[in-house]
Amino acid sequence: MSAPASNTAPARTAARPAWPTLFVPHGAPTFALHPGAAGAALTRFAAALPRPRAVLVVSAHWSTDAPTVGGAEWPATVHDFHGFPPALAAIRYPAPGAPALADEIAATLAAAGFAARVDRQRGLDHGAWIPLRLLYPEADVPVLTLSLQAHRGAEHHLRLGRALTGLPAAGVLLVASGNLTHNLADFRLGGGDADTLAYVGRFADWVWQQLERGSAEALLRYRGLAPDAARAHPSEEHLLPLFVALGAAGNDWRAERIYSGIDDRVLAMDSFAFRPRNPDNANGEPA
Repeated sequence: MSAPASNTAPARTAARPAWPTLFVPHGAPTFALHPGAAGAALTRFAAALPRPRAVLVVSAHWSTDAPTVGGAEWPATVHDFHGFPPALAAIRYPAPGAPALADEIAATLAAAGFAARVDRQRGLDHGAWIPLRLLYPEADVPVLTLSLQAHRGAEHHLRLGRALTGLPAAGVLLVASGNLTHNLADFRLGGGDADTLAYVGRFADWVWQQLERGSAEALLRYRGLAPDAARAHPSEEHLLPLFVALGAAGNDWRAERIYSGIDDRVLAMDSFAFRPRNPDNANGEPA
């Protein structure tokens, strides 16, 4: 399959609301083998959407010094983990890439002041291919990726997303892949005591309350405001994709919770969709 044409933005109609941006979990690698209710919710949600022109995935497992767009013609499936069932190593997600669109997105980011570049070799890490298999199991939608800058924090990633507000109007589905909580030490302990489960719920509930209120300001200050923030995210990379998804939805967005639940006692598997409240006034031009 060839890469999609890069110069035609789909028209909006009353029957076709603005494309959402998504924040989705990728869980532990075994989520690929046992997706459960969290995976089924993502599959149902994607099935109700029109077919996108392409999918741009922002994965917690790719961080670079400057924003980098993965523009491989046929991105490889990367098994960037160890110690999990051998069946995972056999999984492939053979979706085509979108090299021309990668160039466009890098140019859009550069115009917004980011030192963006394109990586023609980058494959799909498990933060990308696990949710992609649930959203588009046939691997027939072109895919490209965008790196985080894990050392730059939440505000940087909100600005990064805001540079991409034209993507939904251009028919590109932005999928930000992380986890609403991510504490590897607690995960390796097998979940620990009841208090471990309690902190996961407290943090996830606080995030959803801010999303319902549309309070990006509170979310940007989550390290100081959210209960148990340091335990929920000892490092930030699994929450930072959320801010890219929020930014790409524009300045005035509404949130929809696709799924809420906890896997392995410590992984909040919540997924969200974001849309501008008024699609006709959404920020940005198509990429």
